[in-house]
Amino acid sequence: MKSYKELYRRLPRQFIDIVSKQYEPGECDDIFAGYMCKRPVTLRINRLKTDVRHVMDVFRKENIKYERVLWYEDALIIRNKKEKDLEKHNLYQNGDIYLQSLSSMIPPLVLEPKSGCKVLDLTAAPGSKTTQIAALMDNKGYIMANELNQIRSERLKFNIDRQGVKIAEVTIGDGKKIDEAYNEYFDGVLLDAPCSGTGLFLVDNPQTYRGWSVKNTLRLVREQKELIKTAVRVLKPGGVLVYSTCSIIKDENDENINWMMENYKSLISPETITLKPDGSGSKYNMMDINGIKDSMMLIFPSELFEGFFVSKFKKKN
Repeated sequence: MKSYKELYRRLPRQFIDIVSKQYEPGECDDIFAGYMCKRPVTLRINRLKTDVRHVMDVFRKENIKYERVLWYEDALIIRNKKEKDLEKHNLYQNGDIYLQSLSSMIPPLVLEPKSGCKVLDLTAAPGSKTTQIAALMDNKGYIMANELNQIRSERLKFNIDRQGVKIAEVTIGDGKKIDEAYNEYFDGVLLDAPCSGTGLFLVDNPQTYRGWSVKNTLRLVREQKELIKTAVRVLKPGGVLVYSTCSIIKDENDENINWMMENYKSLISPETITLKPDGSGSKYNMMDINGIKDSMMLIFPSELFEGFFVSKFKKKN
C-alpha cells in the first residue's frame, strides 16, 4: 500500500477536494485507502458452459489458489495468478470463465433477470454484464446488447460468442435514440452508464485517473440523464431498471437519482436491493430513496472491490 502522502501527490487535487466535500472524514479514509490497494484477480464461472465444481477441480489440480465468494456462488478470487496468466488458460480461451471485478457482477444480480424475459443492456461493451445476464436467464429469452462504438461492439460480439450466449442481439447506435418501436418493451433494463470511472482509481496506475477532469464529469452527467430518459421509456410497466456506475462522485449517482425521481415519480418507484455483498472485505453503504429502504448501494473501493454505485427501480403499472 502506498502512503497517503503519495496519494495526495498523485491524484488530481480537484478530485480530492470533491471527495472531501461529498463524504465524511471516515468515508474519505475508506475511499482513499481503497485506491492504494492492489487487487487480486476475480472471475465469474460461466454456467452456460460449465459449473463451479469443475472449475475448482481444475484449479486444485494446477495449484491455482482460489477463494469462494459468499454472496455469489459463481465468483472466485484468485490469489496466485495474474490476469495475463489466466487469459492463456484453456478455461478462459473456451469461455468457461470470464475475468470480471466483483463489483461489476453486482448490477446483473440486482436486476434479477428471469428465464424467458426481454432485457436491454443499454451500454453493453465489452460484454461482462451481458453475458452474465444471459447466464442468469439460462440462455432463454432475449437480450438487446446496445453499444455506441463500432470497435467496442466487435469486442462485445466476440465475448458473447465465446461465452456461448445465444439470446443476445448486438445493436450499434446511440443509447439515447433507441427506436420508439421498443417503447415499454423490455422486462428489465440495465443502464451501467458511461461515467468518470472514479471508483476504479489506483494510485499505482496513473492511467486510471490521468484523464479525469471536472469538465468531463459534468459532460458525462448530462449524458447519463439522457440515457435514463431512454431507460424509463423502453421499460414496460412492472419492469425493473438498474442504474449503476463505476464512480463514487455523487453528481453521477445520488444527484442523478434525485433528478430521476423528480422527473419520473409518476412512472417509477424505488425498489429494495436485497443482495448484500457481505464478507470478502467489502465496505458499502445502503441508502434510501423517498423512504424506500436500501434502494441505493455505494460500494467503497477496497482490496477486493472497485468503487461502484447501484440503484434499483420498478416501473409502475
